[in-house]
Amino acid sequence: MLAELEKYAADEDAALFAALEGGGPVAFAQCTLRKDYAEGAETFPVGYLEGIFVDASFRRKGIGRKLVGACEEWSRKKGAVEFGSDCESENASSAAFHKKAGVAEAGRIICFIRKL
Repeated sequence: MLAELEKYAADEDAALFAALEGGGPVAFAQCTLRKDYAEGAETFPVGYLEGIFVDASFRRKGIGRKLVGACEEWSRKKGAVEFGSDCESENASSAAFHKKAGVAEAGRIICFIRKL
């Protein structure tokens, strides 16, 4: 995880936001500017929520929504006029979170891979 955080800190097209409670982290969100492709996007760059986590005991308090808002604001300042995200199709709680955060579903894809 430390290597991932260092990558975000060194990349001007990436940002990491955290929510602190009682002196420690209880949630975080990672976002980037995607300049090549984002499902459903019509403009570039696109702000993109790469990951979000809120500790179970702090969920349903608006923390996640505030973190998404911080990512959106950062994206606007970087020149984006659209903001995207994704989740796995079976992750119903993530899909519900996205909808509550005001992110509309842009489409669905099925991904394939084969070992060579």
